[in-house]
Amino acid sequence: MPKQIAHVIRDIEDRTALDSLSGPAASLVNRVTEPTAVKNALSGGWLGHALHPVLTDIPIGAWGMATLLDLTAGERGALAARRLVGFGVLTVVPTAASGASDWAGTIGGTQRVGLVHGMLNSAATVLQAASWVVRLTGRRRAGAVLSGVGLGLTGASAYLGGHLSYANGIGVNHTAFEEPTGRWTDVAALTALEEGRPLRADAAGVPVVLVRHGGTVDALSATCTHAGGPLDEGEVDAAGCIHCPWHGSAFRLADGEVTRGPASVAQPAWDVRISQDRVLVRAANA
Repeated sequence: MPKQIAHVIRDIEDRTALDSLSGPAASLVNRVTEPTAVKNALSGGWLGHALHPVLTDIPIGAWGMATLLDLTAGERGALAARRLVGFGVLTVVPTAASGASDWAGTIGGTQRVGLVHGMLNSAATVLQAASWVVRLTGRRRAGAVLSGVGLGLTGASAYLGGHLSYANGIGVNHTAFEEPTGRWTDVAALTALEEGRPLRADAAGVPVVLVRHGGTVDALSATCTHAGGPLDEGEVDAAGCIHCPWHGSAFRLADGEVTRGPASVAQPAWDVRISQDRVLVRAANA
């Protein structure tokens, strides 16, 4: 990363004055997305990974192609360019909603960068909407300038989004680089397990959480796929799901499937065997 850009990002991360905006905004988003159906729809559990990165391609692609037409097709591409600009503005709604849902669970410097990311996107959307209106009145060149500036802001915002994902690990699977063993591994005494109380154990270097529930023992990787939270410090509900203590993601103990976001990737599940009052585990489907 160029030093100048790194300096700007660090400055945003350290600018605590932004908390007066990001804190209330995150609280509002969390209230709006509290219903499980809303949180799951926006998080992307039904998709198998985060929804927001998929949706961002649509407005960025539409606006990028509109600018390309402005630069290469002139009046011949005016109608198509205007339609692309308008389509991009419309698709911002679900894109922003999914991004806000993911962002609301962040804290500190990461949340501040995410706030600026959202503010840049908002400004870009306003410029694109203005471009569409101006184009509608026949002022194609003015509309093209507005779109070009808006696309520039989108590019800056996208850079910050990339920093959040690839430098800070927001939205990535935090168990992706685990190497679960395929051999039966002794991890705990059966007597150490209390009904409904998670127990952390080590399976050949991979942390697992064991839960005795309803007469069975289930095991999942203990690192939450969403943000790396310790599932062993979470709570088990009557439906047989464990809830991450950090952001409330819930996973079915039987197979690790997501039952509530913000997690979008299933928790790795482990096979369990009881032998002579010892609990043995191995990677599922090993």
